[in-house]
Amino acid sequence: MTKTVQVGPLKLGGGNPVLVQSMTNTDTRDTQATSAQIRALAEAGCDLVRVSVYDEECAKAVRTLVDASPVPLVADIHFNYRLAIAAAENGIAKLRLNPGNIGGEEHVRLVADCAKRHHIPIRIGVNSGSVEKDILDRDGGVTPKGMVDSAMRHARMLEKVGFTDIVLSMKASGVRETIAAYRLASEICDYPLHVGVTEAGLPGQGTIKSAIGIGSLLADGIGDTIRVSLTGDPLPEAKAAWDILRALDIRQNGVQLVSCPTCGRTRIDLPAIAAQVEAGVKDIRVPMKIAVMGCVVNGPGEAREADIGIAGGDGCGALFIKGEEPRRIEGDLARILIDEAHALAERMAGGTK
Repeated sequence: MTKTVQVGPLKLGGGNPVLVQSMTNTDTRDTQATSAQIRALAEAGCDLVRVSVYDEECAKAVRTLVDASPVPLVADIHFNYRLAIAAAENGIAKLRLNPGNIGGEEHVRLVADCAKRHHIPIRIGVNSGSVEKDILDRDGGVTPKGMVDSAMRHARMLEKVGFTDIVLSMKASGVRETIAAYRLASEICDYPLHVGVTEAGLPGQGTIKSAIGIGSLLADGIGDTIRVSLTGDPLPEAKAAWDILRALDIRQNGVQLVSCPTCGRTRIDLPAIAAQVEAGVKDIRVPMKIAVMGCVVNGPGEAREADIGIAGGDGCGALFIKGEEPRRIEGDLARILIDEAHALAERMAGGTK
């Protein structure tokens, strides 16, 4: 098991819930736009949000962003130790930086001492494109071992100055390389691991790559916080991260929708019904499994396994709610299921089912 570090009010690692995070892509200096995106990411399910701090104006903006944020914020720092210290002094909950890139041991010590004073952990983030030249020369290019060796080299710089509240990440754009690097890291250290596939691409292919890489590691018990990295609007990252966690039954905040692929037996417009249901229950926050099934062959069995579901018939359907006898329904099947799901959510939130 990994050790635990504190990120604001959250515990990361040590068997605590896997935390979901994403990163803003607004201009950090525009505090209004950045705060709006932070709030949107928090509403989408992010436990942490990272912001890029690339100049002094960004570092000053951190205070405004922190004060307005519903979740702890992480400062992304490259090369400039003064920005790391300024972000820490302005209330950031976690730093992302590589100690080898901030100008030597004295600068590392200054950042580490500041982080200790403010009880801020540091994530060391190694990507396949940031591995040091001597390691690349040794290995003949980027390898999982080289990425881990690079991360541990940075970690030792912090350890040398007495700082051990460390989180590690070793992300490659290749799925197999990413999986191999994290598996190796999990064998040689107990630092919490921030898991993700870097530069995964656009939603779609990038989502699949992230699901395979992150999901494989989580299924092995590896990973304490995850970030799905997709090009464009960061909000789909949060949804994809939660879909991965729900698929593995690791965290069950909100709805997991199960629907069949349809076949010639289907007598209802199942794709349209499933899409309408998904949109209609997205604001449910209690853990709930909803099934939308197309026929009476496998449908009733699958629906009974869910908290609530329907199985379609010829112009009608059967509604299944756990603990109750199924009942025939007619009319707008999607609307009926949505309304019944919200009613069930209220009962579940109140402690009854």
